[in-house]
This record gives sequence, C-alpha cells and structure tokens, in this order.
Amino acid sequence: MAYEIEGVRYEEEFILNSRGMKLFTCRWLPANHEPKALIFLCHGYAMECSISMKGAGTRLAKAGFGVYGMDYEGHGKSSGLQGYVPCFEDLVTDCSDHYTSISERKENMKKLRILLGESMGGAVALLLHRKKPASWDGAVLVAPMCKIADDLRPNPLVIKVLTKLCSVIPTWKIIPTQDIVDVAFRDPEVRKEVSLPFLVVHGGDDKVTDPAVSKLLFETACSKDKTFKLYPGMWHSLTYGELPENIDAVFSDIVAWLDERVAARNAKLEYEQKLENDKFLQGNSSKEVFVVDL
Repeated sequence: MAYEIEGVRYEEEFILNSRGMKLFTCRWLPANHEPKALIFLCHGYAMECSISMKGAGTRLAKAGFGVYGMDYEGHGKSSGLQGYVPCFEDLVTDCSDHYTSISERKENMKKLRILLGESMGGAVALLLHRKKPASWDGAVLVAPMCKIADDLRPNPLVIKVLTKLCSVIPTWKIIPTQDIVDVAFRDPEVRKEVSLPFLVVHGGDDKVTDPAVSKLLFETACSKDKTFKLYPGMWHSLTYGELPENIDAVFSDIVAWLDERVAARNAKLEYEQKLENDKFLQGNSSKEVFVVDL
C-alpha cells in the first residue's frame, strides 16, 4: 500500500527475516525533496509502527526526515504469536539487518542515521547501538524502558509464574520482566557504553517506566553529546497519548534536537569538501608546465 497526503509519501511492504518470518515494514518520506536525515523507529511492547507510531512518522516526515519503521516478530502485522518475543536478541538482529540495509544504500551513505525508540523500543535502540556502535549517529529515547516502574512490576513470585506460563501458553501477553531490560541497562558498566549523541524525553508522572532511571542513564552514559528533558505532569505515551499541545511541545524539542545535529553534520561535510577542493587546486597549481620549441 502507498499513498501521499500533506506532503508526505507513505509506503509499506513485507520482508523476510533471516529465520524466514514475514515482517511488516513501512516508511514516511517527504514527497517533494530528499530527506535531510534518516530516522529508524523502534516501537514499544505489544505496539506497532503503522498505528501507534504513525503520528511520529508523519510529523518527522513533514519536518523533512525519512522515517522507517518495522513491526517486531509477534507484533502488529508481522508473523509470530502476538505479544510473544521468544528471543530478544533475534528481535534486535531483525531491526539491525533491515535498518542497516537501508542506511547502506548509495543514496543514504552520507545521511545522518538516528534511532528513535519509545518505551521498550528505547531498550531496542540502545541494544542496536551496542550491537553496531559505528552504524548510528544518534538516538532519541522516548520514555525508554530501562526499568519498569516499581508500582507496575509484579512481585518476584508472580514474575516467576508468569515467565513459566509464557513458555507454556505463549499467546498470553505479559509485561516484559526484568529479564529483558535489566540485563541490558541496569548494570552501570553497560550504561557507560552508551557513547552516541542522544536525547531522552520522559514524562514526570510516567507510571509505566521510571523517569529516574532515564536521568541516571543520562548522567552515567559516556556520550559527550547528551540531553535529558523531563516534562512535569506528562505520562508515558508522550508522542501519541498526551494532550495535543503536550505532543506538540515534545515534537518541537525532538525536531529541534535533530535539526541541530543535521546542521552540524552538513557543516562538517561542507568543510571536508572544501579541504578536498583546496587540496585538488593546490596539487594542480604546483605542477610545472614545460613548453618545447620545435
């Protein structure tokens, strides 16, 4: 399916992952010009790209970015038992394979590549960075699930029972436990590995993921370019579940952060091109011309 509306071209297609499963992918592109950078979406648990992240894709494409999304195995329109992630590493590999293939296209080689992860997708984005640090130029983490809020977490006995039930009755949807997120992010040494430029946005009244852990990620990450924004009174779903004026404020901050990095990247490319041109001109001017009279 493909359509164009309000200057945004939307397209979708199915691809096969390395395990032969059919995965749904989609993209939002500026209709009338080349995208100034690439944004790769990582959606939350039991969510999908074409619905819950449609607003994000559309807004960012209107702002001039090429936006790409993919439904994980067991999510949205992709194959697999709904809400069941048999192997989190496979999920990350699927995203890495698809998004890297887009980044490496000839027309995209010089474009900035930014991951945007929401809730559990924030965890996915950080794991993508950890898997291939050189492949990504930055990340926007929206209420990242680095730790489920204590008020929402079942007690250890319930978690143990649910985990066992999930292996027997995998169609049951359960809240991702600390087995998924804690191993990756609660270790301070692992948080320090986060070296790419990143923006974290989090609602101050989030009842699903813990904003204090987002702040801790910001404080302990080794990245030299990092920003943390807390929105008092806002909840978990900052990009689609808040009041319109709140969503506008969040996206205004996200787009401003992205535009600053694009401007810096363009300035760097222009400077490098100037150096190449100067080197070429100097090389030509140093050549001696000999005239032979016959």
